[in-house]
Amino acid sequence: MTKEIVLYSHSSGPNPWKVAILLEELGLPYETKFMEFPDLKKEPYISLNPNGRVPSIEDPNTGLALAESGAILQYLIDTYDTSSKLHYTTSPEKYQTLQWLHFQMSGQGPYFGQKAWFSNYHAEKLPSAEERYADEIRRVLGVIDAHLKKTGTEYLVGDKCTYADLAWVTWNALLGWLVPELDVQKEFPVFAKWNERLVNRPAVKKVLEAKAKKGAE
Repeated sequence: MTKEIVLYSHSSGPNPWKVAILLEELGLPYETKFMEFPDLKKEPYISLNPNGRVPSIEDPNTGLALAESGAILQYLIDTYDTSSKLHYTTSPEKYQTLQWLHFQMSGQGPYFGQKAWFSNYHAEKLPSAEERYADEIRRVLGVIDAHLKKTGTEYLVGDKCTYADLAWVTWNALLGWLVPELDVQKEFPVFAKWNERLVNRPAVKKVLEAKAKKGAE
């Protein structure tokens, strides 16, 4: 019997919740431990994740402790997606899926995160920074929209939802907050339909509802 994986998370940060989505999609038992920001930078957590961020996991089934959301997603897929439900096992699709996961980590996460920072948390208003990151958000959405339009597929790699698609959901959910003036349906209709397919998945709905509930506490 599979033991509960421990997921270290935070109520608002998108990255831990994308791990939760994959855990739900794979039907794995897990326990979420919600952390406060000051505790991330001191022991015992700093030994678990030297970067002092969430997410991290501890898997008692393998004895592995792991940080960084992308690495965690790949580990969960390699270890537990034995039926290849959410990934491909052969080239080129296997590596194309990795490509889109890495674009999520290098493109979506940082640019969306910087827009959140400069619009909501920075000590002084810097319109040029806000404009830069709003433009980058539009550029990233345009990349996905153009790719899906060109391939004519429902998902990033073929017509199969993979862990790479799912990795985008939790940051996408913040678009209305990050760029309230953006009409995603109008400007990026193919992206919007893709995202709608993802958020309508039962596992994704469950996690997004849990995130909203936790954020309202």
